[in-house]
This record gives sequence, C-alpha cells and structure tokens, in this order.
Amino acid sequence: MSLYPYIFRHMCSRSDRRRDAGLTTPADIARHDNILYGTDRKWHLLDVYRPKNTAEKLPVIVSFHGGGWVYGTKEVYQYYCMSLAQRGFAVVSYNYRLAPKYRFPAPFEDTNAVFRWIAEHAAEYGLDTARMFGVGDSAGALGIALYACILTNPDYAKRYAFTPPAGIALRGLALNCGLYTTADKADAMRDFLPKKNAAEALRTLDLVQHITADFPPCFVITANQDFLKDEPKLLLPLLEKHGIRHAYKLYGDDAQPRGHVFHCNIRDEQAKAANDAECAFFRGILGEGEPV
Repeated sequence: MSLYPYIFRHMCSRSDRRRDAGLTTPADIARHDNILYGTDRKWHLLDVYRPKNTAEKLPVIVSFHGGGWVYGTKEVYQYYCMSLAQRGFAVVSYNYRLAPKYRFPAPFEDTNAVFRWIAEHAAEYGLDTARMFGVGDSAGALGIALYACILTNPDYAKRYAFTPPAGIALRGLALNCGLYTTADKADAMRDFLPKKNAAEALRTLDLVQHITADFPPCFVITANQDFLKDEPKLLLPLLEKHGIRHAYKLYGDDAQPRGHVFHCNIRDEQAKAANDAECAFFRGILGEGEPV
C-alpha cells in the first residue's frame, strides 16, 4: 500500500481548513446533522440542509464529494452545500467509505444507500424526489455521473450487485472540475481499484463509455488552472452526440486565475457566479426562470 493517500489527505485537509477558516452556519439555514443512512456508524452519515422558515417540499441536491476516493467528508463540504441550500434547495451531503481501506465499488454502494434513505425519508425532511439533482467535483463528479449511468443505462447497472430504489431519477447534474475517463488512470487510481479484477473495474469507471441518450442534463465547469481542465473535451462531444442538454463554462483567466474545485470557496466571487449559474441551470430544467 502506498503512502500517497495519507500525504494527500494531509495536504488537502490543511488547504480546506485554511479556505473555510472563520465560516459558520448561516443564520438562514436549518441543518440536520449526522443522520445514519446505512449500517456503518462511522461512515454512513449524512446531513440535510434547508432554508429556514419554509415547510414546503423543496427540490433536492445530492452532493457526492471529491477527494480522489481517499479524502473528503461532508464536514469539508458543509459550507459549500449550505450555500447551495441558500439558493432554495434542500441539500443532502454524505460521507462514504474511503480508499485504501474500502475500494471500488464501496462509494457507489453507499451512494445507493443514500438515495434509498432519501426515498424513505423524503416526507420527513421536505424532500421533493420528483425534483432531484446531483452535484460532484473531481472524483465526485465522476462518481455522481456514474451513478446517473446506473439509473439510466440498464446494461451498465448490471455491473453492480445493488438495485437502485424504485422511482429515483436525477433531473440534472452539475459536474465541477471533474474526471470523466479512467482509461489512462490505472496508476493514479491504484489505491481505489480492487486488488482483483482491477482492469475490469477501471473500464466500469470509464464514464465516457457508458453514457446513453437517457443521461441527465449537465452543467459542466472547469477552471483555467484546473489540472483536469481538458477532461470536458472528452465529455462534451458525447453529450452533444446524444442530444443531452448541457452547458459548459470555464472560469478564471490570466489576470484572475482559478484552480481545481475553486467553486467550493464560497468567499470567492467567481465561485459564487459558478454556483449561481449551476442552480439557475437546475431551475431552468424545472421550467423556473430563463434556460441556461
């Protein structure tokens, strides 16, 4: 086992703490923390964030956090997710089991359990499951997009031992600074791939091989200094080919550069603009406001 996951966790944790230093729960947000959605009391926990002073059922955003499959928690993403809730959504943010201890397909099994929990507890938390969206960044963008493939591509769904909950669909996705092909990523993903049948798992994780015309609409962003900024060049032609509604934006320039997962820094004006645009895209899918 390599030392990379532990070094990566330390570096990311230090950066994320610095980014969010001094932030607190917004006064207009109600939060429900550490809800058990599965059987593992360490990993299977989620939070629900909602705007205060409303009892109505709200459209739902489910957040699949990034972190290269080895890092990240719902706590790291809490301020970003609460900022989405401030835009009029109920947001579900969850922990999933991380590599190298837990390998593929553990995060997808956990994600399926989250959607099952949503289906079973929607009324209790005011979640409108007919208006549900997914967001993810970096590896999380790949993760939520692959779960969308499970929901929309029956042949692909057969690769997994679990069954999605009945009636669950994603109306749209926001894919932020994401990874979309794993064809040449075997070494980078070695701590996540199973020790047996790693090559087959790598093919299963290669999003661009599994998109069909039923894949949900996508808002895709990257940044001028994102190390994954070329990945959308692989995804966007497929969305176009299949007639899938989509929008794409690149943020940052030479004068005001932006890097990987810049959108999580809710103090940043370009991050605010990106998150506004994504939520507007979702609203447009619902027929609310102008299409993006």
